[in-house]
Amino acid sequence: MSSSRRDFLKLAPGLTSLVILPSRSFAATGGGRISLGHSLYGMQTVPLTAAVDHCARIGFRNVELTLDPGFACAPAQFSRTARLELRQQLAGLGLEVSALMRNIKLIGGLNPVENTEAIKEAAGVAHDLASGGALPPLETTLGGKPEEWETLRHQMVDLLGGWVSAAQASGFNLVIKAHMQNAVDTPEKLLWLLQQVPSPALAATYDYSHYEAHDLPLESSWKTLAAHTKFVHVKDTRTDAGKAVFLLPGEGRVDYPKLFRLMNASGYNGAVVAEVSSMIFKKPGYDPIATAQKCHDTLSRALAEAGVPHA
Repeated sequence: MSSSRRDFLKLAPGLTSLVILPSRSFAATGGGRISLGHSLYGMQTVPLTAAVDHCARIGFRNVELTLDPGFACAPAQFSRTARLELRQQLAGLGLEVSALMRNIKLIGGLNPVENTEAIKEAAGVAHDLASGGALPPLETTLGGKPEEWETLRHQMVDLLGGWVSAAQASGFNLVIKAHMQNAVDTPEKLLWLLQQVPSPALAATYDYSHYEAHDLPLESSWKTLAAHTKFVHVKDTRTDAGKAVFLLPGEGRVDYPKLFRLMNASGYNGAVVAEVSSMIFKKPGYDPIATAQKCHDTLSRALAEAGVPHA
């Protein structure tokens, strides 16, 4: 058994004493309603304050900040003064931070010590941005390759236990996501991993685009993860010459009214965040503001058609 797994198991009996109270353990988003948001991952070239202003003007109610190197909110360059200024700006605009994206990966990314430090840094950002409410969680994928799942899954459990220990020590939370190119690439694999490391500080990110790439049904994928989901990414997928290509919401086959009705029926209360893939934002001529507007238009129409309450 690895040291990270041992540390997690030592902490397990007292987990609830190390995290925020359950009602505040994940970012509040709309008081029982779906809250539409935009990930600033797709706005890397827009100054941070302008990006937030645009999101509020367009009509989004929350934003996901990107902490990866090269982005404005990367902890090393995102000073505490800048964080407090952003907190004030967000409050003035009526926006919340729904999550902090940092792709640290269990396998094939940073080493365990670096991952722990990245979690602590993200927690520092979350605490600086919170103004008495719940902290936005850290959202990440998990790494590895699909064909490595059987070989890697127990190692991933050990490493994830270390992540949870680091998060809990900082009063912080994690939302982990399956990815079509990672070892964890299906709802069932993600569910299994969550069940091996049970903690109120750990939950799922649901992103159907990665399941659509495998032709998995929308309804069954949501039902598999609904009880564990605290954050949702949305985008579409199509297959070109056997290769999955990510699209904006509404450019593919995803039935968003149906997805919103499924969420509502299961009691989902939280953010639904449009994520623009690097496959899109790295193309010549990409317009991040027009893209954000298009995402909002698509999702707000789908909410109206579904008749689902939203913030």
